[in-house]
Amino acid sequence: MKNRTVRTAVLGAACAALLSSAACGSGFDDDKAAAPAQQSGGPADLQILIGSSGDAETTAVKDAAAAWAKKSGSTATVTPAQDLAQQLGQAFAGDNPPDVFYVDASRFADYASVGALEPYADKLSGASDFYPSLRTTFTYDGTFYCAPKDFSTLALVINDDLWAKAGLGEGDVPTTWDQLTAVSEKLKAEGVTPLAIADTRDRVGAFLVQAGGWITSPDGKQATADSPENLKALQYVQSLLKDKLAQFPSQLDAGWGGEAFGKGKAAMTVEGNWIKGALKADFPDVKYSVHELPAGPKGKGTLSFTNCWGISSKSKYKQQAIDFVEAMTTVDQQMAFARAFGVMPSRQSAKDVYTKEFPADGPFVNGADYAQGPVNAPKMDSVLADFDTGIQKLASSDPKALLERVQKNTQAALG
Repeated sequence: MKNRTVRTAVLGAACAALLSSAACGSGFDDDKAAAPAQQSGGPADLQILIGSSGDAETTAVKDAAAAWAKKSGSTATVTPAQDLAQQLGQAFAGDNPPDVFYVDASRFADYASVGALEPYADKLSGASDFYPSLRTTFTYDGTFYCAPKDFSTLALVINDDLWAKAGLGEGDVPTTWDQLTAVSEKLKAEGVTPLAIADTRDRVGAFLVQAGGWITSPDGKQATADSPENLKALQYVQSLLKDKLAQFPSQLDAGWGGEAFGKGKAAMTVEGNWIKGALKADFPDVKYSVHELPAGPKGKGTLSFTNCWGISSKSKYKQQAIDFVEAMTTVDQQMAFARAFGVMPSRQSAKDVYTKEFPADGPFVNGADYAQGPVNAPKMDSVLADFDTGIQKLASSDPKALLERVQKNTQAALG
């Protein structure tokens, strides 16, 4: 989970393979291409490709798929990918994609823009039950394409012992930027780095949202990076970095914020709910609490990370695939997944049962109401990678110049 910010050359190449295959006659953009013969009823032989977080997720999905297959009389073969983006790119380029597959929110627009995905989501029962922010994430050109599988958000994680050592109590948990600065100054006075935050848009981007900004317009059609709101956000983060009130994990000899936090090198970090498993496994003695991120000038803001259940537009078992997704996204099944491998259900109707069973996750779940998903536009990989490079130099660079560059690059990518 800590590697969500990594963007590899392999992933980019796989996406390029998908886009180029669409342009070169694989059938996505070819009106004359023959539609796949559909088997609307009866048994199906579904091929399902997942990007698994580990054995627990693989087992849980295989068990759920087996239960659906037994009930429907079909077969459902679940394959955990070694590299999901690469394998999907190769499968689409070879015109032999799986019927159902995980689609990361950051990749969604690339697939939707070339017609690789079946836009089925509004056909699901209770389609409006998915959190609105997640529906938006998987909407392209006004169409809700695929069902959100689950989701994560960012929250503020506090080391209880370091907090108390600085004379801070529960009433000092910051709820605004000004309060975050104030408690950070108290923590710094005690000789501890107040905040560890990753040096990418996948963490710093939360401040953009809190200031009322973002990289693109809600429909993903316009570049909005060079805005007063985004400038205010980056200037605030820059002030934290310059005053040593915040540091990047690499400055703390850590690979990610959770590691710096677990080692006691920072009293706070901004991370997602995946930090729970990491702390339990690697730093079980650390006492901590989780809180919603402090609000900015325009209110609360966080980032969400999610996958959807994609269905290939090439599948000959579309109806059976939709039925499979129905089964995977019921409240009961989503709760089974939550217990098995720690994800949060994407259905609003599951919120109460989930927070009752996992009360410490309340701040993460609450973030769904005001979360911003990844940039919802195709061909943005290199633009966002360049933005990350700029963020890494934020302490000593000009935020305005960075945003102007991101604006220019985004406009070029969007055409």
